[in-house]
Amino acid sequence: MTPSKLDHIDRSILRLLEADAKMNIKEIAERLNMTKTPIYERIRRMEKEGFIKKYVALLDRSKIEGAITVFSFVSLEAQKGKMMDEFANSIKQYPEVVECYVVGGEFDFLLKIIVKDLDAYFQFSKDKVASLPHIGTVKSAFVLNEPKHTNRFPLL
Repeated sequence: MTPSKLDHIDRSILRLLEADAKMNIKEIAERLNMTKTPIYERIRRMEKEGFIKKYVALLDRSKIEGAITVFSFVSLEAQKGKMMDEFANSIKQYPEVVECYVVGGEFDFLLKIIVKDLDAYFQFSKDKVASLPHIGTVKSAFVLNEPKHTNRFPLL
């Protein structure tokens, strides 16, 4: 099934759901000055077509426990497809890695890692990342402050 194009109403619905996934159909309809039925149908269509993957709760890590965010830049020994696939599949098993990107340039992968503290990062990088096959280099940057953090996708 080929996804349909998003019109301005679809984009408005997505913006509202991104801001508050608990917003119900009645509230969305009122905000957009529409009736509930077309809102319901549009949301179901966007879910079915994969525009909406899932609904989640965003947690405030500082309220739960202390945590640091680390960006790790990983280079493999060679940029061979099989090695890259193996690394990507291996890294998925670690809950500390919350995001993983294949990147161009000096490095092959960019990992966003969340751990309790520097000691936990040292153990994670030594025991897990560095022990994976085909690792060339790992360079890390530690987040000191987070002036902006959003889950919003810029719907252009």
